[in-house]
Amino acid sequence: MTPKSGVLLLLSCIAAIAGVGCVFEISSGEPDLGNATTGLILAASVPLTALFFWAAVKDTRANYK
Repeated sequence: MTPKSGVLLLLSCIAAIAGVGCVFEISSGEPDLGNATTGLILAASVPLTALFFWAAVKDTRANYK
């Protein structure tokens, strides 16, 4: 793993944790940041998780051929 792919993987993990946290906040009924803000964070974290993970895998594969 290169440092770049490590950072991308870290960002993917952070985005995934944010998404899971938003799901729990929304399901509790009264999110601390409000429904709109929590929904926006959730909507952004799902594609960012996939994008960062894909970029990390792509970078790792490119550097180990």
